[in-house]
Amino acid sequence: MKPSTHRRAKGAAEPFVPDSAEHRAPRARGAAGGDTGAHDGTEDSGWQPVCRLEDLIPDAGVAARAHGEQVAVFLTDTGPFALDHVDPFCGAAVLARGIVGELQGHPVVASPMYKQHFRLDTGQCLEDATVRVRRWPLRVDADGVLSVGRPETIHFLEAGHASETTA
Repeated sequence: MKPSTHRRAKGAAEPFVPDSAEHRAPRARGAAGGDTGAHDGTEDSGWQPVCRLEDLIPDAGVAARAHGEQVAVFLTDTGPFALDHVDPFCGAAVLARGIVGELQGHPVVASPMYKQHFRLDTGQCLEDATVRVRRWPLRVDADGVLSVGRPETIHFLEAGHASETTA
């Protein structure tokens, strides 16, 4: 990494850099913001609460951290959706800042970088059929808390090999 060329203001705090496994481990957060503990093997351990459904703005995205990764969560007229937050074309975490709409009869988000459209229901890029972002399952509990599940498995059979990834 290159050293920063920006100078820190006199007396400004040093940036936080996690240096232990405790800071890097994903932790589930309860609806009130408190820890609910690590994954304990129960049925709900695959779901991580991220926000209340009422906190989302219709036809807009928000970035959240779930299961140690960045997720873009969107609320549309047809319900909530979640995709990877990283735009595969530029590598930047920007999809939550994209424009939400409808294209070719599908709910989509347009990346703010190069304007590719990703279907919210499948993650498929409409401009390039070989590119896709992962979808993340969502559920809303009786209290209105939106939880993110583990991401879908993507099979890379089109690329000529039979590997898969789940992250």
